[in-house]
This record gives sequence, structure tokens and C-alpha cells, in this order.
Amino acid sequence: MQVRTHLLTLLMTLVFSQLTFADSSHDNSQTNVKRIGQHFSAVQLGPRPFFLVNDMDEGALKDRLSRCEKGPFRPSTFSIGHRGAALQFPEHTRESYVAAAKMGAGIIECDVTFTKDRELVCRHSQCDLHTTTNILATPLASKCSVPPEFDQNGVLTNAKAIQCCTSDITLAEFKTLEGKMDAANTAATSIEEYMDATPSFRTDLYSAHGTLMTHAEYIALVDDLGADFTPELKTPSVTMPFEGDYTQADFAQQMINEYRSASIHPRRVWAQSFDFDDILYWNQNEPWFARQAVYLDGSEDASTSLEQMQQWKADGMKVLAPPMWMLLDVNENGDIVPSQYAKNAKAAGLKLITWTLERSGLLKDNGGYYYQSVNGSLGKADVIDNDGDTFTVLDVLAKQVGVIGVFSDWPATTTFYANCMNL
Repeated sequence: MQVRTHLLTLLMTLVFSQLTFADSSHDNSQTNVKRIGQHFSAVQLGPRPFFLVNDMDEGALKDRLSRCEKGPFRPSTFSIGHRGAALQFPEHTRESYVAAAKMGAGIIECDVTFTKDRELVCRHSQCDLHTTTNILATPLASKCSVPPEFDQNGVLTNAKAIQCCTSDITLAEFKTLEGKMDAANTAATSIEEYMDATPSFRTDLYSAHGTLMTHAEYIALVDDLGADFTPELKTPSVTMPFEGDYTQADFAQQMINEYRSASIHPRRVWAQSFDFDDILYWNQNEPWFARQAVYLDGSEDASTSLEQMQQWKADGMKVLAPPMWMLLDVNENGDIVPSQYAKNAKAAGLKLITWTLERSGLLKDNGGYYYQSVNGSLGKADVIDNDGDTFTVLDVLAKQVGVIGVFSDWPATTTFYANCMNL
């Protein structure tokens, strides 16, 4: 009798271990949730975080970070790999994703779009193949929405107009391409010149063979790496419904379905969109996945009112993600402080994620778009003057604004900070 009972218990254990969540309304406790960083229990930061600390102005923050230099360092969901590790690796490639995981990114991003045969793939834009892949150097260039044109002497004549979309080609064709650093010289007179335009603050040293990924392949890889997922449903560049019958709702549902098919728990997925209607769709049709769906605020309107944010919350939005500059301001003493936008979001009860760290050139040269509220561009004092200010900004975002995660093109920086501050 005891043997039979033991065998029955063993059989039930095996059966339950194979079960996946078939119905998202079940109790969370019934589904195993993989521990963050299960694959990379210790991370490899490289020299950059320590270079940034050394470049900081003297003060308590520099002292605190300096004491962390020996680690150990572990993965953190505060550290989000923006398109992988796009500062030095071709974005949305296997190589970029693996690099992000090795640097401790606890969440890794795939921007999701679709091919001509409606298969989901990872690309920042539906129509960026001409800047992020080698398509123009292949016969598939002829299939582009706006293919390259040449005069009778072989000179490229339409560099500014070229456009190549994932929806121009099939998945099989997409998989023949290789990723490159996102760049284009729109004044070029040859394909070689057009493709050779990587910004000076990046590098081509790791872009020889960028492996493109389907969304399903990304899920399998990131799951194996032990990280979580943040897929962004990209706003289609083609008219929807695509070819008359593939609707935005079909697209939004297909993305979620691929997590279901891979038995990924909703708790590990941070679905994103710049389109609030996508957030509403998930709220109505995939409530478990919608619990941490992220609304990306691309309005560039830092004056959004508390009343508007309260309405967003009432409509079901829980996580808001504006660019970094919208969350920051400079006070009369020249200190970086939370903006009114950030205060409104907190008052409305919204969680905050922000983008994008390490996506700028040298901060002594202004830092550009992501720092515009603290670099003098919007009329406030310019308080950004060295690369070490990266950590000053990050510290305000974490401790005063209260963001729960930061997208970074070089996740080692955010991983280092998160470990030092026990986030």
C-alpha cells in the first residue's frame, strides 16, 4: 500500500511538473516562476561602470559607489537591456541579448513587429531593415518598399528615401539577413557609404555577424538566460488591417499568445506599447498580462496633469514609462530633482520605468535628447558636464523619482548601481 501511494504521488508530481498555465485566471502559486539570473548567477560588468565612478564629482554618492567596486554583482530587474546591449552590439540580435544578460540585465527587450507572412520578429521599427541589417547588400534590396536607385553610372540617387520593412519580406527571407549597428548616411552615393555610418560613440567591432531573432526565438533565449521579458508591440508602419484582415488586435493578441505557447508566466512579462489602445486591449482580453503592461509615453509633454494620470490609472494603466528627461528638473540651487510630471505620476499611484541610459555621446558635450531638462536645452541650468553625471542622474531617478527600472544600452551601468544600492 505504501509503495502504491508513493508511486501515485510520484506520478502526480511528474504530471503537475509538465502543466503550463492554460488559463490566466489561475492562482499564481500553481505556476513555477523562474528565478531572475538563474543562468548568470554572477555577472561580468567590464570596466565602464568603474570608469564612470572615477569620473564623478567628489561627494557622498561617489564614495558610496566606490566602495562597491569589488562586488559581487548579480542580475537585477532594475537593469533593463534596451534592445539588448545596443551601445556596442547590433540591436535585437542574439549577440546583443546574450551580452545584456551577462551584464546582469534582469529584463531584456524585444521590439515586436511582423513579416509579410505575419510572423513576429524583433526589430525596433517595422521599417528599419535598411539601417539595422545588411539587406541593401543582398538581393532582397529589390523587395524593399523603397529600394535603392542608381543612375547610369551606378551612383546611388535616393539615399534619403530608401525604406525596407519586415513586412516586405517573408520570415525565411528575414532569417537570411544579418544585423548591423543602426545607422545610415542619407547623403551617400553608394551602398557601402550608406551602410558605413555608425556614430562615433558606438563601435562596429562586434557587428560582423549579428544574428536576427524571431520573437519566439527571443523568448526561448531569454528564458534560458534566466532573465525576464519586455516585448514592445511596435506601432505598425503599414496600414492596418494589414492586407485587409490582420488587425491591430490580432497583432496584440499574437504577441501574448507566443508567451502562452512557451509556458511563460505573466509575472515575467512586461508588455509595452506607445499606443494606449494596446494597453486597453490587454486589460480587456489578457488581464494577467496587463497587470504590468507598460504605457510608453512618447508625447514629449512634461506638463501632463495629475488629472490625466489619474484617468490613465482608472482606465487600467499601472506602469508608465516616459523618457528620462521628462522625470527630471533642476531647482534654484542647481540640483537635479524630480519633475512635476514625476510627482504627478507618483501621486496618481503609477509605477515608473524610464528610457534610455547610455544612449548618448559624451556628457561633457551636452548629452543630447535624454538629458534635455538638465543640460540647459529647455532653459534650466546646465548641470551635466562629465560622464560621471550618468550616476548622478541614475541616483535621482532611483531614489527621488522612484523608478522601478531603467532601460540602458549598456546594462552593466544600471546593474552596478542596482547592486551597490541593494535595489
